[in-house]
Amino acid sequence: MFQPLYVAATGLSAMQDQILDITNNMANAQTVGFKKGKTEMESLFYVEKSFKDVLYDAIAGTETPPVNTEYGTGVRVASTPKDFSQGSIQVTNNPLDVAIQGEGFFQLKIADGTMAYSRAGNFHIDNDGNLVDPNGRLLEPSIVFPQGTTTVTIQQDGTVLAAVNNENTLTEIGQISLARFSNPAGLKSLGQNLYQATESSGQPMIGVATQEGMGGINQYSLEQSNVEVISEMMRMVMIQRVFDSVTKAVASYQGMLASLDKMKQ
Repeated sequence: MFQPLYVAATGLSAMQDQILDITNNMANAQTVGFKKGKTEMESLFYVEKSFKDVLYDAIAGTETPPVNTEYGTGVRVASTPKDFSQGSIQVTNNPLDVAIQGEGFFQLKIADGTMAYSRAGNFHIDNDGNLVDPNGRLLEPSIVFPQGTTTVTIQQDGTVLAAVNNENTLTEIGQISLARFSNPAGLKSLGQNLYQATESSGQPMIGVATQEGMGGINQYSLEQSNVEVISEMMRMVMIQRVFDSVTKAVASYQGMLASLDKMKQ
């Protein structure tokens, strides 16, 4: 008798998760290198007979209905993959800002010694001359700038050149390698623009930018979030309408139950 309430509850819960995902996307619309998430839904299992059908069969003495009948039991969130489509490229005046144009991720060493991956290229130089992300994580392989570096040039293949004390001669000090995955949607989000490899994503394929399917590296550039605010707002409105419709259906069902209770009296 309470099946409609259960089905409605699954729908409201799933839509709440969708609203949370949209809100997170919109909140990160200005976050460098952020990749929007999407919520994919799937129906729950179906049953061939409802409580009402079982009751009717018992009264009528029938076992096989003339036609096949199925009743849905609700909906759930199947997955929340990231959309790794290219974000817009914004030109900056910082020589340590780099953006990947195409496939690939920067490699960063996190606190536990393992590798994390990011599309955000807003790097800095720490007190020891290491090239690090805004939270001090070392780029892998490490790039160390000599003391007194005044000029930095980063080529499309990731080669890093530096000049010291305003000299005109540039010296190669390292190269930024990129990693790519056969299934980027399978990466695990760690927060702070970081992702971790999983069985679903496959193991990282390490290579040189502009080679073997890797994107190129653009200096004086940052990849912006790929969130389209207008699209997210439209999704929000659509989900809100469905949410309202489900709550109205619940109210109607409660009214039917109240009328049935009065009939029994």
